[in-house]
Amino acid sequence: MLTGKHAVITGSTSGIGLAIARELASSGANVVINGFGDAAAIEKERVNLELEFDIKAYYINADLMQAGATRAFINDSVQALGGLDILVNNAGIQHTDLIEDFPIERWDAIIALNLSAVFHGTAAALPYMKKQGWGRIINIASAHGLVGSVNKSAYVAAKHGVVGLTKVTALENAGNGVTCNAICPGFVRTPLVEKQIVALSQKLSISVEDAAKELLSEKQPSLQFVTPKQLGGAAVFLASEAADQMSGTTLSLDGGWTAR
Repeated sequence: MLTGKHAVITGSTSGIGLAIARELASSGANVVINGFGDAAAIEKERVNLELEFDIKAYYINADLMQAGATRAFINDSVQALGGLDILVNNAGIQHTDLIEDFPIERWDAIIALNLSAVFHGTAAALPYMKKQGWGRIINIASAHGLVGSVNKSAYVAAKHGVVGLTKVTALENAGNGVTCNAICPGFVRTPLVEKQIVALSQKLSISVEDAAKELLSEKQPSLQFVTPKQLGGAAVFLASEAADQMSGTTLSLDGGWTAR
């Protein structure tokens, strides 16, 4: 489906980003993965992508909290791949606190990575995509890009910003072959969510699995976690011909969270 396409996925050395990279690679796309972690583990994942899916996979790291580094990362990725067709803006961090207690440095970091990096990556990618008359920008937002939650002011603000940026990107490129959409996941059982589950189990003196159900019951009517593979499948769909006329939309995978 995506044979010969070139894809860059930020924050993709593990978790959701790696799952998206794997699904794009399984559809034939060459990929650049990006992020922090153990060098040997990252290299193993890179090699596995090539061996499993018979594609080219590269690892390029960069400090995406810096505007110049983010734009340079895109250009470096284009040089490695030989082109750029698909950009998945996935990298992100989280911190929870009341607004009045929210550390300034944590606010700045979350906005820098979760929102500003999406802008800078998009700005660097668009000239390549517009020149060839085809491109797919896929922003990993969140259910929190559509609704709010307490103690998550920076994350909610950033993800709402990503949804807004997605719409503007779509409008500015309507009809030129470049689309931009946002995927809005609900709860995915990532290490970040796992920490919330463990904290809840300790707070309520219940098992971890009961705490997981309790967490889901607060927001996600399906009472099931979204899987990284499902998010990867959504990214493949948005990069496919079936989504040629989808642009500026939010695709919710949240077990009914935002239907309420």
